[in-house]
Amino acid sequence: QVQLQESGPGLVKPSQTLSLTCTVSGGSITTNGYYWSWIRQPPGKGLEWMGAIAYSGTTYYNPSLKSRTSISRDTSKNQFTLQLSSVTPEDTAVYYCARGQGSPYEYAYWGQGTQVTVSS
Repeated sequence: QVQLQESGPGLVKPSQTLSLTCTVSGGSITTNGYYWSWIRQPPGKGLEWMGAIAYSGTTYYNPSLKSRTSISRDTSKNQFTLQLSSVTPEDTAVYYCARGQGSPYEYAYWGQGTQVTVSS
């Protein structure tokens, strides 16, 4: 059973870069057909898909966030990371990593989520 665990700072100052890591166990991030996503949920709002990295290393981004978002991976550690630059308080949210199969927009397995607050 695959397990995903998010990690990173819970507080980020405005204008800085938010960096989160998802550590995957129980499966390899390079296994054919799997896509590894970042999703967030601001307080009182719905889920927002931010982007994904495929088993091949190809990346996909939400157009509304693309200019500020970068997703990368470290296959030796079986981790993938999210960087979101120039954050504002509107980026305050619970951030989730997830795994899907067959599409970067599918996510069947989720991490527990991590709260990130943007505040000075």
